[in-house]
Amino acid sequence: MTIDELRTAAERGDIDTVVIALCDMQGRLMGKRLSARHFLDTVAGHGAEACNYLLAVDVEMNTVEGYAMSSWSGGYGDFVLKPDFDTLRSTPWQPGTALLLADLQWHDGSDVVASPRQILRKQLARLDERGVQAQAATELEFIVFRDSYEQAQAKAYRGLDPANGYNVDYSRLGTARVEPLLRRIRNEMDGAGLYVEDSKGECNLGQHEINFRYGPALRTADQHAIYKQGAKEIAAQEGMAITYMAKFDEREGSSCHIHLSLSEWDDGTFRSFVAGQLACARELTLFYAPNVNSYKRFAAASFAPTAIRWGHDNRTCAMRVVGEGPSLRVENRIPGADVNPYLALAAMVAAGLHGVENGLELEPAFEGNAYDDDGPKVPSTLRDARDLFAASDVARSAFGEEVVAHYLNYADVELAAYESAVTDWERFRGFERL
Repeated sequence: MTIDELRTAAERGDIDTVVIALCDMQGRLMGKRLSARHFLDTVAGHGAEACNYLLAVDVEMNTVEGYAMSSWSGGYGDFVLKPDFDTLRSTPWQPGTALLLADLQWHDGSDVVASPRQILRKQLARLDERGVQAQAATELEFIVFRDSYEQAQAKAYRGLDPANGYNVDYSRLGTARVEPLLRRIRNEMDGAGLYVEDSKGECNLGQHEINFRYGPALRTADQHAIYKQGAKEIAAQEGMAITYMAKFDEREGSSCHIHLSLSEWDDGTFRSFVAGQLACARELTLFYAPNVNSYKRFAAASFAPTAIRWGHDNRTCAMRVVGEGPSLRVENRIPGADVNPYLALAAMVAAGLHGVENGLELEPAFEGNAYDDDGPKVPSTLRDARDLFAASDVARSAFGEEVVAHYLNYADVELAAYESAVTDWERFRGFERL
């Protein structure tokens, strides 16, 4: 939708609300619902304001210490949401509503460099200097429950009713049980301008995946965030719930495999780009697996990787190379469904450029079962990933000290919250027997 089309739709009364949103550290859309009149009269030309604590809170929106850009001592002021009109679209699942994303700036016009969207923009600018564009696609898995979000919370997320009672991977019969919801998501995402390719069942109970056509990396990240938000809203309207936790239970986790290709690369460049993925995977895992729960997904024989290896069409490796000719691409299998797509794509570009700029040689493709490999491993805990990120020269060179410090604090906040929690596992294990 163009701004002129929005103005016409508002004059007709077809659009009365405009959502302006930013993507926060957790990959969620945050923002405001504006009257269409106010948006067109004022915000379209000047932007909107939002409290800068939106990039300095934990997942539960608690204000926390340690962020240089936003704090009690700094007064928790505003930053500016500058509309990106390339993202303007209607949202069929919310009648009368249009949505667009924003870039974040300070009042002096400088960028909020710790914003996930800005972090990705910076890495794409590095590619642009080489005359290269990145194309990407994300494959986001999720689990559907027949409980509403309110019912799931009231049950303390125990004893929920998954939408399927058995493994429906590629099943036509099993996925038909959930087709009314999945069809709504597919069609309404299409109505919002996203190119839907397919949906399919997955292994865990109630687990599914909807896939979208590849595109420019920034647009892919934008659409990932819009889709994830929209799918939850549609599920809620249907009295159901969707979770994008990387590991909901002891069965298969939910992944977000990321496919990345470049517009211009010869065989040597491609090989160095993939070599960079391997060389930097461990130290950049924080951008692929940002939460404590993320690391419970990395288990042998689970289709989630444990070995930092690459292979031709080998799903046991962290990096899987697929396609040929213009479709040749690397698939990063480390991220889970809880990933922030902007940060993960930024990390992949930074890793690839590290490989290219340093002429890294690509090791031979791994053949066989990489779960049996005794080479480098995906970090097994958030603390390990945090420490590797803290020591990473690649991260500091690519993202800058301010960004590194910001996301180290994100990890510290997550770890502190987890380490202070008492879990059901501890109670069952120790209430009587210890």
